[in-house]
Amino acid sequence: MASERLTMDPRSAEIVTGEVSGGTNTSHTIVVAALTALLDAVPPTAAPDAYEYAVVEANVLGKDTEGARRRTFRYLRELYLLRPDSVLFRALRDLWAVDAGARPLLAGLCALARDAVFRASSIVIAGTSPGDMLVSADLADAVAERFPDSYNRGTLAKIGRNTFSSWEQTGHLTDKGRSTKVRTRPECTPADVAYALLLGHLEGARGYGLFETLWARVLDQPASHLLDLAASASQQGMLELRQAGGVVDVGFRELLRPFEAAGGDGSR
Repeated sequence: MASERLTMDPRSAEIVTGEVSGGTNTSHTIVVAALTALLDAVPPTAAPDAYEYAVVEANVLGKDTEGARRRTFRYLRELYLLRPDSVLFRALRDLWAVDAGARPLLAGLCALARDAVFRASSIVIAGTSPGDMLVSADLADAVAERFPDSYNRGTLAKIGRNTFSSWEQTGHLTDKGRSTKVRTRPECTPADVAYALLLGHLEGARGYGLFETLWARVLDQPASHLLDLAASASQQGMLELRQAGGVVDVGFRELLRPFEAAGGDGSR
């Protein structure tokens, strides 16, 4: 089946470049539990300021100080945008409601799209297999190699610990001891595949090429299983998958529907 790459979608601007260092994982993790609590507290149709109110004023995350509440809100906004006029966040919220089991990977995929440091660490995850043993220095080394002039030793050690925890939150790592984690295969659902393929689509991948992107590789599933999950996602209306004569075509009419206020063409 042929791969095809077209011009990047203008909406891909929400995906930060992996060429420039920086990201929440320099100082914190991807806070999946906090995101879950926040999305439980704020309805999908809420205005952007409702998310800040929930975290800072209503303290739905149970933080002890205002400073901690504001810092956590900043991390969440950097990683997940928290805006109903954002393609990445709206799609995340759409799929979040479909299957609770999909949430760790959905959060991880969005965080990867928003955090260049976290994405740099993904080479270790993509390059290892379930059962392999890892230490935080493995992830720090990957970031140092990607951004050789950006971080001192102390910051790299912190990045290693943060990304170590972030990949545990997505289901890719499990504690094995004080400083070691074992590589595991995360739970992957049709909703996760739909989001991963959407990210690839926004970056210009088409056809079978959607199943070969970083986003798809992070799902850590055989290609045949990804296709099966995509077919299930299509049956559930998350995307449109067509296969004929060895050609794969994927559309995203619902996830890329027009925004009510902005109008425009949200078709694939």
